[in-house]
Amino acid sequence: MASKRSERRAREYSATRAAILEAARRVAARDGARDLSLRGVAAEAGFAPAALYSYFSGKDELLLALAAEDLSGVARAMRGAAADCEGPGKLAAAASAALDLLRNTETIAAGSAALPANAGTGEAERLFNGRLIAALKVLSEVSGQTSDSRESQCDVLLVAATLTGLALLSRAGRLEALGFTTEEILARLETRFS
Repeated sequence: MASKRSERRAREYSATRAAILEAARRVAARDGARDLSLRGVAAEAGFAPAALYSYFSGKDELLLALAAEDLSGVARAMRGAAADCEGPGKLAAAASAALDLLRNTETIAAGSAALPANAGTGEAERLFNGRLIAALKVLSEVSGQTSDSRESQCDVLLVAATLTGLALLSRAGRLEALGFTTEEILARLETRFS
């Protein structure tokens, strides 16, 4: 009986946490992830602001949780796009899928900014880092880079940094203002790193 009660509490906790994250996602989409407030999320989720502290230690942890979910989405999208691509072009296809997601959300950037100054200090950071590593592994796979050497790992980080920068420039309309298209840049990326 105690184990059933414990399982039920765990399910309720997970469901409530998921509802809070979904409310936070709506608030972030409406107001911007950087301007997300726990009070706004609580109101959106139908909770008292203090109730959120049972699930998240603060705004930074909530942002990291959203960013971790989005990193999982990026990894899935890249894997799916690469699987749909026959022959060369897997990296460009995966990168394009990642850019589509990165351009339309700022939670990963906001979550990155919320990372603590001292690395390895919390569960939310470990989750974020794990999802980041998973996304980097997908990039490694689709680019044909093995992760057995420091040089290959650096190349994967360069690809990830390029995608992040492209998303930022594209989101701000600067890429087009500079006279470039994402397709052109992704084709060069494919040539250099595949």
